Amino acid sequence: MLIVTSNEIPGHRIDAVFGEVMGLTVRSRDIGSQMLAGFRSLGGGELPEMTRALYESRQEVMARMVNEAQQRGANAIVAMRFDTSEMGTNWTEVCAYGTAVYVLPLGEGEPGATGQSVYLLTKNAGQQAAQPQQNTPPAPPQQTTPPHQF
Repeated sequence: MLIVTSNEIPGHRIDAVFGEVMGLTVRSRDIGSQMLAGFRSLGGGELPEMTRALYESRQEVMARMVNEAQQRGANAIVAMRFDTSEMGTNWTEVCAYGTAVYVLPLGEGEPGATGQSVYLLTKNAGQQAAQPQQNTPPAPPQQTTPPHQF
């Protein structure tokens, strides 16, 4: 899934908009990490325990947001943002949100096409051509009845 913070994706046309999607988690900090981080904060510098917890939270909310977008039929998310807030003394809310869309790469010669979009279009066309064709019998002809005449 293509995820961007911009409102558009260069070299792609937004063909359908499925609306806002989000992923959310609320985490509590365990007392051990909180105490260790408190001692480390006295000397300044990075708090690896808190960094790891925030990184894991962001990965989790991104996965939830992507899952919701896929369930709606999207293949991309535009205008993606993170939001965090404190809830109480040791709860942190982390949210990822954006707009679920279906995008089509622009082909060579189309206004706005990029090298990446042309590559994606030819790559997808090559994959479809490489798939074996299923031999299905042609559909029987439809019988039509003439319109009633009055």
